[in-house]
Amino acid sequence: MSILIRDVREHELDSVLALNNNAGSAILPLDQVRARRFYEQAEYFRVAERDGNLAGFLAGFGASADHDSSNFAWFRQQYPDFFYIDRIVVASRRRGGGVGRALYADVQSYAELRYPQLCCEVFLDHGADAALLFHGSFGFREVGQHVMPEVDVRACMLTKELCSYPWVRDTYGDALPDLPWTRARMADIAQAARANPA
Repeated sequence: MSILIRDVREHELDSVLALNNNAGSAILPLDQVRARRFYEQAEYFRVAERDGNLAGFLAGFGASADHDSSNFAWFRQQYPDFFYIDRIVVASRRRGGGVGRALYADVQSYAELRYPQLCCEVFLDHGADAALLFHGSFGFREVGQHVMPEVDVRACMLTKELCSYPWVRDTYGDALPDLPWTRARMADIAQAARANPA
């Protein structure tokens, strides 16, 4: 019963949408347009697969992204460089089974090669203790609170310093070795498009 983390596939967007919209009030709803936007623009958009079924997903953006989240904008006002986790969703039947931890370990592995810190938020108006404990166990700390004007929800803003980033930056700069696990998702999409023009 291992967990496979991989990039989302285009034909899975409807499943991702359903997973998101069945997650409850701790996650903002998603529509087809926004799911498509994640697919086309998110720097990190990966799913967790367990027993051949989608068990969760995580979408994230680097600080320079053209992303319209007010929480992302809040972090951008505070910090010059960061990686933002827009959302993580785990299927209700899979919660507590390690799917969220596997996604967070994977996104941290991705981010620490490129960014000095990881940022996210937890909604405080919907029974946040489990989510705050989960993030605290990963080393996140609260750096402020923000009320999202579009939905009038208060969020706890969390960051985590990525201790490997300074060494990676000093050693490799912007030229990471070309290895399968160091490649950025968007670079792979661009490369595939060049190899298979429509």
